[in-house]
Amino acid sequence: MTPSAAPANKQATGRHQRSFKNYLLDAPFQLKYTGYLVGVALVISIVLGVFLWRTSGKVVEESNHVAEESKKVSDVVKMSIKNDPIYGDNPELMKSFNDSSSESDNKVQQQQDKVAAQQRQMLGSVVGGLTLLVVLIGLLGIYITHKIAGPVFKMKQLLKQVAQGKLNFPRRGLRKGDELQHFFDQFLKMADDLKARQQHEVELLEAGIASAKAAGVSEDALTKIVAVHAEMKASLEE
Repeated sequence: MTPSAAPANKQATGRHQRSFKNYLLDAPFQLKYTGYLVGVALVISIVLGVFLWRTSGKVVEESNHVAEESKKVSDVVKMSIKNDPIYGDNPELMKSFNDSSSESDNKVQQQQDKVAAQQRQMLGSVVGGLTLLVVLIGLLGIYITHKIAGPVFKMKQLLKQVAQGKLNFPRRGLRKGDELQHFFDQFLKMADDLKARQQHEVELLEAGIASAKAAGVSEDALTKIVAVHAEMKASLEE
């Protein structure tokens, strides 16, 4: 694999170690756009979380309302039995109804507790899931921007060599999966064109120096031209 980053630390076996730092080749650029992705994910997560919280709150509210209505019905029935001239003085009937009403109230209360517990569990799962989603999007953002920052980093290094007049550098391509492949190929073509042009100029200088020497021009007069020729030729050989 051809690296588009600074050399990583090597193990004793000579294999490259990968670390999080290797993925932050251009921290300002990568963190900026990763921050955008994380920000969008946070906004979506907050909106979704609020929606689910309100929805579950309405479910609990409806459950409480049903429980209250059930208690009201029980109270009304109790009053009806108590005020009924036939059944009002029947303690067994009142006891039977009270037992049945208590059992019904307990079931309703258990159902309320179950709904409340499910709400807390759901909200906990949603918060945990959305938090994990935001973290994964952040890591994915670093990984994706690394696929762009890596080629840019490599081209910066090669541009420094070109600026120093070094046109003969290894023509190693980018890593598989890196972005800007076409742009990098155009960059290498530009470097090759510059190298070919300079090679042509070197040949012209060589011919000019040879003609000047044949015409009897002294070595001292050709010193600067010879120095430029040597420098240009050296940049093609390094």
